[in-house]
Amino acid sequence: MHRSPYALDFCNAREQFLSGRDTPRAYLERCISTIMAREAEVHAFVTLGLDRARAAADASTERYRAGKPLSAVDGMPIGVKDIMDTADLPTQMGNSIFKGWQPRWDAACVHALRSGGAIVVGKTVTTAFAGGETNETRNPLDTRRTPGGSSSGSAAAVGAGMVPAALGTQTQGSTLRPASFCGAFGFKPTHGALTMQGVHPISLTHDHLGVIAASLEDTWCVASRIALAAGSPGSPGLDGAGFTLPPARRPRRLIVQLTKAWETEVDTATHAAFDGLLERLRKREVELVTRRDDARYAELEDAFFGPFIERSIDINSYEMRWPYEQYVESRGAELEKRQHTRVARAREMTPEYYAELLVEKAAMKEKARVALGEADAVLTLSASGPAPVGHSHTGSRAYLLFATFLQLPAISLPLLQSDGMPVGVQLIGHAHRDGDLCALANWLQGVQER
Repeated sequence: MHRSPYALDFCNAREQFLSGRDTPRAYLERCISTIMAREAEVHAFVTLGLDRARAAADASTERYRAGKPLSAVDGMPIGVKDIMDTADLPTQMGNSIFKGWQPRWDAACVHALRSGGAIVVGKTVTTAFAGGETNETRNPLDTRRTPGGSSSGSAAAVGAGMVPAALGTQTQGSTLRPASFCGAFGFKPTHGALTMQGVHPISLTHDHLGVIAASLEDTWCVASRIALAAGSPGSPGLDGAGFTLPPARRPRRLIVQLTKAWETEVDTATHAAFDGLLERLRKREVELVTRRDDARYAELEDAFFGPFIERSIDINSYEMRWPYEQYVESRGAELEKRQHTRVARAREMTPEYYAELLVEKAAMKEKARVALGEADAVLTLSASGPAPVGHSHTGSRAYLLFATFLQLPAISLPLLQSDGMPVGVQLIGHAHRDGDLCALANWLQGVQER
């Protein structure tokens, strides 16, 4: 395990709250001390709400003393990505267009957590509208490096030990990549399993709510609280949701996904670390299947990583036209080049072409269902290596589009190391079988180096 050395579990602290050996207020103060010590170099937060957080922690402390916590997240300090509405803190989207903008209500995910006693510490930095290139956040493990994006501040806050968990989003790779770079756990559930109400949109068919946390237990607990308290319209919700981590289950068969990026992007140390993990899995009698062993999967991979990727980005462009068209027309000078490019592309597209893309997407999802049907999950990297040095971009998305565009659940675990930095291992599961995927991840996190 190569989790951030600063990572701060909550699940263990909760046991101390229940026994009276610790309190939510004292736990929060330790988080605040870390924020005060490291925020100047990491820049994880846009705004902080510490007075309200302390009041919420005091209320949580009283509930624990009375033996009546509201839920398993009662007393948990949380960071909220700054594209999610909060009634008591501005929501500024990482862009000057929304500077100082104050929603009147919490997003459903924030409301769900607060109603269970979770404590919102502040709003975390995002790239512009969760789709930009850069921002001021630095990797807490090496500030010369990017923390990843777009959920940059959320991952950095968890990796720095400022909070045990934070909310993110993923439209391409924006939860799992920063989790990988910052030595945290990341979870992107099946599309629609967690509600996006009150979260600024990019692409209706690709936007996912995500969770970044210091432990798999905390990751699952936060996702489950949101799912149980704030259902997602049109979706059956989060399969297996509950406040107990699904029992570890050894996979019988995993498909190993390397992709062309294995030869073009992945460094030698990451190659060796991933190969070492594969060898440990073989010794534990896990069948590992590659494209050489399964013609159906090879056909799926060729089809997906061919023209389909760019055509899926066209889906993003078409679906983000509104409200970004309005931003371009009224405040275009304040948008990044990427937003202008996507809106320009959307203007070129017809409803007929979009309908064609949706048919193609449905066919690709069915092809994936068939090709993955006999495997427990897909095993791959969460990023093509450790966080790059520099801040001009947030990293490659080569290993992240498969699960996102096919709307499959995925979990990143900080199991590998390269260049002294963590690299996440990604498990991709079957749609609407999130609980099964978590059980596999629970087993995988125990497969340690010898």
